[in-house]
Amino acid sequence: METKTILAGISHGDINGIGYEVIIKSLMDPMINDLCVPIIYGSPKVAAYHRKALNITNFSFNNIKSPEEANHKKANMINCLDDNVRVELGKSTPQGGEAALISLERAIEDLMNGKINVLITAPIDKKNIQSEKFDFKGHTEYLRSKTNAEDVLMFMISENMRIGFATGHIPLNKVSETLTVELMVRKIKLMNHSLMSDFGIRKPQIAVLGLNPHAGDNSLLGTEEAEIIIPAMKQAEREGIMSFGPFPADGFFGAGSFTKFDGILAMYHDQGLGPFKALSFDSGVNFTAGLPFVRTSPVHGTAFPIAGKGEASENSFRHALYLACSIYKNRKAYADLTKDPLKHQDIEIHTDKVDELPPDIINSESQL
Repeated sequence: METKTILAGISHGDINGIGYEVIIKSLMDPMINDLCVPIIYGSPKVAAYHRKALNITNFSFNNIKSPEEANHKKANMINCLDDNVRVELGKSTPQGGEAALISLERAIEDLMNGKINVLITAPIDKKNIQSEKFDFKGHTEYLRSKTNAEDVLMFMISENMRIGFATGHIPLNKVSETLTVELMVRKIKLMNHSLMSDFGIRKPQIAVLGLNPHAGDNSLLGTEEAEIIIPAMKQAEREGIMSFGPFPADGFFGAGSFTKFDGILAMYHDQGLGPFKALSFDSGVNFTAGLPFVRTSPVHGTAFPIAGKGEASENSFRHALYLACSIYKNRKAYADLTKDPLKHQDIEIHTDKVDELPPDIINSESQL
């Protein structure tokens, strides 16, 4: 399948946030149509409301009823909402949450039926979307449930960093009790497979962060490293996976060591997202590894305070669209390679990046 035939489904997110703004700004670039065929699951009425608020007059959607009708040279829209839908820019409303879920459900239905190839999700309000149909902490957990995926990995991607999370949207005081050797092995294996199949890396090198200050400091500041993280890394090593650490997070990011690895596994949400957003907020992408299809999203939220003001940057959403198409192609190439192992010689082969680490970053007693 050629790049231009990728049908990219886009859920519109919360209709009162910046979702439509970043979608429209991204799709105004005509080069997008050389990359994929965008199909928005949304509402022409809501789109028109946002265009008027943003004073955008030189852009419109091609309205269709199904992906089969998509015009490959335009941005397409499937109407999912009743025309009585009400837009209240900058406000979190029950109707905004309901509209977001309707769009998401319709897009996933078409995705799982093979009518579209990838999914890019605009930001939702995790509070107003809660209902009997959506009792989840976010997109990641919802998509895992919908697909019955064995496990998923929230994976933040930028030009110089790929960072996943052993635990996701849980309270900080639940992290330690949630971490187990079994969970850590699953996440390391899932990251390793994603780096190969989704990013075309032949022999991934994965950095694992510690949970405690100074990565436990030889169990003086905590025992999770010695009792959970290192045993999991050793088990993964026995299965042929290269992981290194556990590294103290402060020095690891402070010294720039994050650039030396193909992937980084953080232990909890803010441990990884803090550095990631500080370095890549405008261009970073949230990717859900482990799903049977490709799903990406921008790293920002609904940004209600600036909705309709024309101030939102579309960079993260645009990169999410680019990345979804890239991963889709990589997965197809990887599938072909697994059928014909001789083709592996064409995959990128990395040099030993670990040799480039500053010596004060490597804890020799915990380095595998």
